[in-house]
Amino acid sequence: MRDWEQFVQHTQWFVSSTEVIDVSDEVPWPRGRLEPLPRLSALLRTASLTTVSVSGRHYELIAWGPADRRRGWLCDPPAAAEPVRVHTTHRLFWSVCGGIVERFAEPASWWMNQNDVLTATAARTRVSDVLSDYQWLWDDAGLDLPIEPDNYYAVAVEANGNLTLAHRRSGELMLFAPDHDFTRVTPVPGCPPYSLLTIDDTPDLSSWIEECAGAWLDG
Repeated sequence: MRDWEQFVQHTQWFVSSTEVIDVSDEVPWPRGRLEPLPRLSALLRTASLTTVSVSGRHYELIAWGPADRRRGWLCDPPAAAEPVRVHTTHRLFWSVCGGIVERFAEPASWWMNQNDVLTATAARTRVSDVLSDYQWLWDDAGLDLPIEPDNYYAVAVEANGNLTLAHRRSGELMLFAPDHDFTRVTPVPGCPPYSLLTIDDTPDLSSWIEECAGAWLDG
């Protein structure tokens, strides 16, 4: 069974019978290694790439694993130009992949319910507007917001609205998660418990990408 057929079996909600679908042949991963991201590179090295058009919107399906246990990501194509200001590691990622918009056969160790991961759509989220809507969290606790929101952008957006954020220059990573049951997270100093959090042992964007790649590779 082709990778696209397996993807559709797992995500029957993604395309309707009225969509016009054009699917290419699968090819071995055609792009180079990302030296600062060895685990991601190891995953991609084993993958196949299928280009897909769904009613004129272009995607790339990246899939790997044994024939009977394929898993993978439906992605935007690599960005031809930087569509928004992001951290250097993110720009490197965009040189080979435009970010994940859907996935199939995801491991339990993956951060679940993500709508957009490392996409331009996620990066365009107005973090300052989101935090302004939740300013009451800090007001009720008698605290001031300890970060400058415009210095951060979203690298992942969950279905429930939780955001994974990265600092545009340093790559410092944090979550904005007023609705969560995560373990391994710690409130940012000066923040109430269900607001801005750090992920234990995952301080920056590079380590987060590597942890996610490891979950998909080994999980």
